[in-house]
Amino acid sequence: MGKALGMIETKGLVAALEATDVILKSSNVSLEACEKIGFGLVTIVISGNIGDVKTAIEAGAEAAGCIGEIYAVHVIENPHKGVIEILSKGE
Repeated sequence: MGKALGMIETKGLVAALEATDVILKSSNVSLEACEKIGFGLVTIVISGNIGDVKTAIEAGAEAAGCIGEIYAVHVIENPHKGVIEILSKGE
């Protein structure tokens, strides 16, 4: 099965932490980044196989939506290595 990147952008750290907790408990995925990007927005990025990432992102988005605002949810299947390099440069 192919690899994927999953992203959730929330308003507020509490919603992002709740999403991250649910994501990491629900599937075999890795946390790649959790970035505060300004104006109260927090972006979570995970990686893993496509099925696990989709499952985790759905669960995380639902959990975050129960206690805060979700701005964006997206899964990139089989990302180009350039996308992964962008994440690495952000560290």
